Amino acid sequence: MQDYARIAAAFDARPPGHSLPRSLYLDEEVFTFDQVALFRRAWMHVGFEIEFPATGSYQSIKIGDAPVILIRDRSGQIRGFHNTCRHRGAELCPEGSGKAARLVCPYHQWTYDLAGKLIFAGRMQDGFDPAQHGLRPIHVETVAGTVYACLAETPPDFEPYRRAVGPMLAVHNFQNAKVVHTATLLERANWKLVMENARECYHCAGRHPELAITFPIFAKGNFETISEHEANFDRRMLQLVLPSAPAEGAWWQAARFPLNEGAVSMTMDGSRGVAKLMCPTGDGDIGSLRWALEPNSFAHSTGDFTFTFYCQPINARETLVIGKWLVHKDAVEGVDYDLAKLVELWDTTNLQDRDLCELNQRGVNSPAYTPGPYSEISEALVHRFTDYYCATARAFLDEQQAARTPTSSAAIAA
Repeated sequence: MQDYARIAAAFDARPPGHSLPRSLYLDEEVFTFDQVALFRRAWMHVGFEIEFPATGSYQSIKIGDAPVILIRDRSGQIRGFHNTCRHRGAELCPEGSGKAARLVCPYHQWTYDLAGKLIFAGRMQDGFDPAQHGLRPIHVETVAGTVYACLAETPPDFEPYRRAVGPMLAVHNFQNAKVVHTATLLERANWKLVMENARECYHCAGRHPELAITFPIFAKGNFETISEHEANFDRRMLQLVLPSAPAEGAWWQAARFPLNEGAVSMTMDGSRGVAKLMCPTGDGDIGSLRWALEPNSFAHSTGDFTFTFYCQPINARETLVIGKWLVHKDAVEGVDYDLAKLVELWDTTNLQDRDLCELNQRGVNSPAYTPGPYSEISEALVHRFTDYYCATARAFLDEQQAARTPTSSAAIAA
């Protein structure tokens, strides 16, 4: 059983507006706590509907440390299940993608239909009820071609996100996209250090000269309008009827913002990376839609392509970063885009960020590390992330405490 009192004390020790206490970045016990308190309770952006092109198309992935399967059933709905057989717990599908008419456990061949119902369990005794042994479902939602999953029994309310961000996503035509590249990168750093780095550009001027060509590295907060260039962009988006004002909820943010003057896409030189546009409005010159979910993802959608970033914790000091690039389904490699040039900017940036996160981890390992103050100007989204992390963790700890504390009436009866 976890020592929640010790973990709670670490959260209590964090000064407001500062980075986290050392143990929250180092301890394996805290890593296990994070899986239970955050990753098994939050909505996660897990992919796109086009990754499930036909009945039986599936993706076997991990949400935190939990293996899950997402699959398109015979009605066309995308369902989600825990990736564990109801017999003796064997993994049903290895990580990756595929297509199946049914899900068959490779151990003892227990077989499930695409809705998770157990339809075959050989040589079981009289009285065995298959209806009691279907796959355990998880919650799945779709919005404008994007897919989300949550492991919680009662997930956070999804509708505010759908209402606010759905119209912003819809213009990017994800139903007519394709994934053209996926990259994975092992970072020897705690997942929270990876996400803190991903939530700020305080370091960009000194460490991301390529990104600085197109990205407004001195932007404030969630890309609030502070310059004439940004004000002109907001007016043009209004004329194009493209939602651009920042929208935020407890566990998500989205905003459309202008790229640097002269840039129309997030490539090495700011030129268009794909000739066949995903969003032809304004001839594709629509800045970037940044949409992010706590605790572990963000994406940038320009007029010509989308890049997504997922952070998958492995242990207390290792994290897997997964990047995906999407283009229009009719875009032809070698004709409409050069794949090497398309992925170069984000590949370069991610490698630079890996080095920074590992640098950060090595410093946090020192017993001399103490939490430092965030820049209110340049690290607003980092501050937001760590506040979200602490508030979510505290809510979980309070729930556990309440569950262990007898009610007054129960105490009297005892």
